[in-house]
Formats: sequence, C-alpha cells, structure tokens
Amino acid sequence: MTLADTRAGIAATYDELAVRLGVPFDSAAIVRRLGPPLERELANWLPPEAVPAAADLYRQIYPELGVPVHTAMAGAYDAIEAVRAAGGRVIVVTGKNLRDAIGTVKLLGLAVDEVVGSLFGARKGSALARFGAAAYVGDHVADIEAARAGGAVSVTVATGPYTAGELQDHGADVALPDLTDFAAWFAAWRTQAELG
Repeated sequence: MTLADTRAGIAATYDELAVRLGVPFDSAAIVRRLGPPLERELANWLPPEAVPAAADLYRQIYPELGVPVHTAMAGAYDAIEAVRAAGGRVIVVTGKNLRDAIGTVKLLGLAVDEVVGSLFGARKGSALARFGAAAYVGDHVADIEAARAGGAVSVTVATGPYTAGELQDHGADVALPDLTDFAAWFAAWRTQAELG
C-alpha cells in the first residue's frame, strides 16, 4: 500500500473466496498485515496441499472484484510527479502479480515507467539494481530488505502494517507518515546529494 490502497479490493476477493471454498477467512485481519505473498497468507488458513488451487482461484477473482475498487494513496500522484519533474524514472516493484499490478497502475492513471511483479523482500533487489534505483519506497519491513539488496536508499511510509517508528527500528533510512511528505523529502535529498 505504497501508491495504491488495495485493502477494499483484497478484502472483497477474500470474502468471495471464502464463499467459494467454504473457508472462514478473516479479511479484516488479512488486510491489516498486507505485504507477504498471497500463498503465505493462504497458508494461515488452508492445508499446504490446498494453497496452490486457492491461490489460482483468488487470482481469477481479483481482476473483477479487487482491482476496480483500488484507490490512489494520498500523495501518490505528487510523489510520482516530483520524481518525474526531476528527470527520474518511477519503477513499481511489487509482490502483486504483474497482470494485477499493471491493472492497478492503469486504473489509477499512475504515470510509471515500468512495473515488475511477483517479487517480495530481498528478491526485489535484483530488479532495483537492474533499473539503477537510487531510492525504493515501500510500506513493509521487507521493503527495507529490498532496498538494501538493490543498493538503494530505503524510504518507508507508515501506510501499511507498520508504524513509522517500527519501520525506523527495522533500519529504514527514512520513515514518513505517508506519501504526502515524499515530495518535500525528495527535494531536500536531491539538494543534499548535489551539495555532496
């Protein structure tokens, strides 16, 4: 939940999945801990052998029930514009599968340059390094690992399951309350980098 608020869509999809599978998912609890891959969450509710089929069904339902109700996080458009105005590129590297990540970006009209999906934690590092990312913005402690693995500054926002203090305690270089503070931070960071 860095650029997009996906909670309502994810909850709706889990609620429908619960009906279809006859499993009492607690969608409110699930959306409070978003971040890890779908299969990891499903493993909290299902026996291991049932997880792959449930994940496939979830992914069939999600484009119709999940993506259409996504909204942009406060400050998302301004954050993207700040980077683009400075001549930078905006790359989305997410744990969400590529199809649904692209669907969300298109629905919300987010002016990003590339989207890379199905990566979590330090596995995001290779994509960040490939694009030469100077900073990586995320809302999860695993995004701090991603930034470290990709050689980028770890910028976190407390719009996911962690507070700004918890993100700092986990080693984030920067912990912002939300993206509305990003443009000011980015301008100051660029100035500091230019002064060297």
